[in-house]
Amino acid sequence: MKKYFMLIMAVSLMFLAACGSSGDSANPDELVMGFVPSQDSDKIAETAEPLADKLGEVLDKDVEAETMTSYSALVEALGAGTVHIGFIPAFGFVLADSQYEVEPILKSERHGSATYVAQYLVRADSPVNSLEDLEEHAGEMTWAYGDASSTSGYLFPASQLMEMFDIGSTTELQEEFFGGTISSGGHDASAVAVLEGQADIATTFDDVRDTMEEDYPTIKDDLKRIGETDPIPNDTITVPSSLDDELIQDIKEAFLSFNDDEEMIQIMNEVYNWDAIIEAERSDFDVVKETYEKLELDESVLDE
Repeated sequence: MKKYFMLIMAVSLMFLAACGSSGDSANPDELVMGFVPSQDSDKIAETAEPLADKLGEVLDKDVEAETMTSYSALVEALGAGTVHIGFIPAFGFVLADSQYEVEPILKSERHGSATYVAQYLVRADSPVNSLEDLEEHAGEMTWAYGDASSTSGYLFPASQLMEMFDIGSTTELQEEFFGGTISSGGHDASAVAVLEGQADIATTFDDVRDTMEEDYPTIKDDLKRIGETDPIPNDTITVPSSLDDELIQDIKEAFLSFNDDEEMIQIMNEVYNWDAIIEAERSDFDVVKETYEKLELDESVLDE
């Protein structure tokens, strides 16, 4: 099923590329930065504008910030060359790299670390207090995740649960182990789904509640954490390899220079909670590639 999905995805991208776009140029006059909302999409779009303006100033190019509908859409846009700078998680990079020529030029640092974990959240009054307790409630709980192409929202939690409970496929995980699923569109939306009783468990990055306390002051009392995954490589800034080598280097150096600009790092933090920007290598994401290949994600899941 995975191979079929990837074939369809490749054919779609060939069609998009054939249509032609300003992104076909190795050194386009305008650069497009692609984002996927981990929070409210309007907030990310507004917050990213000064980042685009500053990057454009440094590169002496017009830079546009575009909020995509999903990680899969961002992968497709990178493949088609309609997005030139993708803020994309580790799994998104693995998907893009498996089909298209892309480069992970940078990655985020948070709390002094280049890795993070995914967490499982349930309501404070839930009878579930650990991952082991989930088996007792098999078929009863609704699972909320942001996007099926999200590393922390879906890939690593799904892999962990399937291994822990000997589940044979993602379809079985979603339809039998859980009583249903909600693809919420964002990590905060998944947490809200649990808060409001639309779902019983959410998988998010650690700790999405920190970003939500302004709007939900009691969220850490209302939602409890019952487990976490193994470490996950932090998200990336990925570019199409078709870009001019000198331009790629200029983009890389521009972002690295933001480490010395308190205002820009604050913007990066507001957009995706980045504390610093560090260099990335393709090999940094081997663990994600191995998890993806082991999981054998169903076409229907990835296509959500």
